[in-house]
This record gives sequence, C-alpha cells and structure tokens, in this order.
Amino acid sequence: MTGGNVNTDQLALSRLGLRASGGRDPQITGLSLDSRHVRPGHLFAALPGSAIHGGEFIQYAIRMQAAAILTDRQGAEIAADQLAGWDGALVVAEDPRAALAGAAALWFADQPDHVVAVTGTSGKTSVASFTRQIWQALDHKAISMGTMGVEGDHHAPLSHTTPDPLTLHRILAEAAGAGVTHAAMEASSHGLDQRRLDGVRLEAGAFTNFSQDHLDYHAGFDEYFAAKALLFNRVLEDGAAAVINIDGARGRQMADIATDRGLALTTVGTGDNAMLRILGQRYDATGQDLRFSLMGQAHLIRLPLIGGFQAENVLAAMGLCLAAGDAADDILRVLPGLTTVRGRMQLAAQRDNGAAVFVDYAHKPGAVIAALQSLRPHVMGRIICIIGAGGDRDRGKRPLMGQAAADHADVVIVTDDNPRTEDPAAIRAAVLEGAGPEATEVGDRAEAILRGVDALQPGDALLICGKGHETGQIVGQDVYPFDDAEQASVAVAALDGRI
Repeated sequence: MTGGNVNTDQLALSRLGLRASGGRDPQITGLSLDSRHVRPGHLFAALPGSAIHGGEFIQYAIRMQAAAILTDRQGAEIAADQLAGWDGALVVAEDPRAALAGAAALWFADQPDHVVAVTGTSGKTSVASFTRQIWQALDHKAISMGTMGVEGDHHAPLSHTTPDPLTLHRILAEAAGAGVTHAAMEASSHGLDQRRLDGVRLEAGAFTNFSQDHLDYHAGFDEYFAAKALLFNRVLEDGAAAVINIDGARGRQMADIATDRGLALTTVGTGDNAMLRILGQRYDATGQDLRFSLMGQAHLIRLPLIGGFQAENVLAAMGLCLAAGDAADDILRVLPGLTTVRGRMQLAAQRDNGAAVFVDYAHKPGAVIAALQSLRPHVMGRIICIIGAGGDRDRGKRPLMGQAAADHADVVIVTDDNPRTEDPAAIRAAVLEGAGPEATEVGDRAEAILRGVDALQPGDALLICGKGHETGQIVGQDVYPFDDAEQASVAVAALDGRI
C-alpha cells in the first residue's frame, strides 16, 4: 500500500514541512506514491526511479485531482506541459525523497515510544526478531519489521525489507494505535540510501557485519558501506545509541562514525575492548551454551539456536534492548526462550538415522561461509551444502557462492535458486566455476534436495542455502510455489518410509 490517511483529518501543505511555488498552501487529504491511488486533495510524490521517473505520472495524478505535487527539477521538466495550466501546488525539492519522508512522519504522526533499527549485510532479520522476542517476554507490546513482514503484536505484509516511507509511517502509526510501544526494524542499504527511514524517531541503531551484496545497486564496496553508515551519521537523532559489532570488516570504522557523531556506543565482539564480549561457546545438536561478559561481568546462558553467529545476533539484540531502557537482569532472564527466525538456520527435518536438515536464507558469499562455519561445531559427520544464486542480481558473487560452499562443506550440490529472467544453466555454470569439479550439478531444486537428503549418513547434516523462508521460486516472470523446509520434510518422509 503506497498511500492513505490516518483519519479523516486534513492538513495544510505547510504543516507537512513543504513549501509550494507561489505560496499555495492547499489542504491535503492524503499522500500517494502511486498515481493510481491518488484521490481528490492528495499530495502525489513523483520521485526519480531506476527505470522511470515519477514525473511521467504527474499527468495522471492531476487528472485524479491531486491538490499538490512533490518532485524534483527533472520531474517538473518532464511534466511541464501538464503543470503549466494547473492551479494546484507544486513543490520542487532538491531531495524529494527526504521531503516525502518528512511529510509522511508529520502526516501519520504516531509512532511506538521505543523504535530501534538494525543494518548490516547479514543478521538483520534475526536481530530484529530477537529484540522483539525479548520485549514481548518482558511484557512489552512489540513488533519487528523487515524481510518477514510485520510480526509480533501487530501484523502486516511488506514487499520490501525497508518499505517506502508512506507504508513505513502508516504501519508505525497503526501499531502505535493498537497499543504497540516497542518496534525493531531492519534498515536495508536501499532503504537508507533512498531515505525511507527518515522521520522515524529511532532510539538506537545496530550494525551486524559487512560483506559483498547489492553491488547491482551500489557502485562498489565503498558506496555500499556508505549507505549502511547513513543509519549512524544521518538517521539516528543526536544522543541516540549505537550497538556495533566490531569483530568483522568495517566494524571498527562504523564504531568510529558513531563515536564522531556523539552517539552512545555499545560494542559487541570477542576482543578485550568489546562491551558485550563473547567469552566462549559450547555446541551440541540442539543449540549452544554461551559465556559472555557485560561491562566486565561474566554470564552463562543456554541458547536453543544453531550457529555460532547467533551469539553475536543475540548480544546485538540485548544491546538494543538495554538502549531502550530494559534492565540487564530482566533481559538475561528471558534469553533462553529465544527461537530462531523461520528460514534462518531452521531445523527443517531429521532423518531416522539422526542426520539433520537445515534451511538458511544465506544468499551472499559471506553469509554462506558464516552459516557453514557456524554449523560445523554442531555436526560430527559431513556437511552437505545445496547452493545456487539468483538471476538478475550481482553476477560477480556467483563464483564466490560456489567457492564458499566448496571451502566450508564436504559435499556441494549446485542447483537453481530464483533464476528470474536469466538462463538457469548459465547461472549454475558461474556458481560451478567457484565450486570446483567435485561439485554436483542438479538443476531441479526439489531433486537436489532429495539427493542431498538421500546422501545423509548418521552424524551428517544438510544445509540448504539461499531461499530460507521464501515460499516461491521465481522463474521468468512467474512465481511457482516452493518451500525449502517443506521439500526437505517431504524428502525425509519419503526416504524414511513415513509416507
């Protein structure tokens, strides 16, 4: 949904922080990003896009009796003929995305009292979910927002990890109206770069890690990192808190950015200088024991979570909850009750011989390495890895995906992910370049999962990477029903004679 009202009230354009040419200040009845949703009296935002400029749709917004148009100079030039005889209000902004986000915050107004955000290449979904779970266990009405939609004490679907500002502020207002007091949200690099989070009153932000991704959108690593850093050097308000994992690439750099900004810094990691410091982990088939220190005081907790990296995610969530005002002792008490996010190192099935099948969303080289490295201590036998790569996305990472699987698993099966409009065989070939000659190519994903399950011996584990929680496979322009966890369960049941 890209437009709407919080109620039947109207606001003057100037009350939304916008100033139109000629001093026009109409009453605005709603906000729209899609010209098909424009109603009489709406403000229509005509933003620059990757494929087409929103200025092309100004003519339709005018026909639908929009009271005001927000765009940039290019958008105004595109629609110059339609705007020439129009008696509405035209707002030409240097940064129309920022102007829209600010207007959306003023229009929808209400937000939960405590809102935090997490950015990073991997781990955002888990950190947001763990943060929400902690809050709910402490009897706060809470939600998490991101890849999994809106979950918790208010529910809504999302089409993007970080939705457009109209959708975002509408959901925050609706959640607040439903009594939600705490919200944890994922902040994607796209969302930060496109100012979708501007106007959200964030109490704290977290940074998980940094590795290759989205280079189809960002020009390079430096631009990608700069987009992530926007959470700390622009979006967070002065005096807010920053929770930074300083172990990985660019972690210390991000911490320096937060410090230079004057944010209250909490660091996570394994080094002596980490405020939330991992001291040790002991793994078994169902989870791990975590020993860590908080400001120098040691603690030992049980986490029913697979994967060593989950300890970092849990401590990042703890840091966000501390920043939101919860007491450390209260947080510690509820940590053993955390559950994994669907599709994130999820135990999907287990064979009669004890071998386990896990499903994980890892679709970036760094995430694949982290998932396999973290699974290894839980597994006595071999790790079999099913890997692929999405079409119409960063081609440079495809051999790296194969290499990551080959370097950290014992058996590799290369299959289709979401080929989209590309030739699936060409994508697999690129992945196989990195996976090497020992890898097996099985184009059909269901057959690849069946073969992987069939190969499991006692003590082995199968990790199915790439799609995680997704319930469809994108081939061409079509989406076909497909669920990795469901396919794994069916394969186990068939091979073990349960069906």
